[in-house]
Amino acid sequence: MSTQRARIRLSAQNTNTLARICDQIRKIAERTGVRMSGPIPLPTKVITVPVRKSPCGNGTQTFEHYEMRIHKRLIDIDAEERTLKQIMRVKMPDSIHVEIELSR
Repeated sequence: MSTQRARIRLSAQNTNTLARICDQIRKIAERTGVRMSGPIPLPTKVITVPVRKSPCGNGTQTFEHYEMRIHKRLIDIDAEERTLKQIMRVKMPDSIHVEIELSR
């Protein structure tokens, strides 16, 4: 019988908080003795918003470009109940988005 796998997708704007959460998940996996692969860096999503510099419609057409970067990581781990309970108890900042998907 094959074991269930959990695929954890993490995304955040700040790479430091993302790396810290990935390290905590890695430590939990080492402590409980389950197989883990990752964190695999996925392509960074860049959202660019052009904003016109002039408040009125007159003048030259100059724009400022603001951008937001969303960094993503992927972790595959054996879905053992004890391990997943510990992962669920990790304090996640509000800036991190987490998805956990179970598969065979």
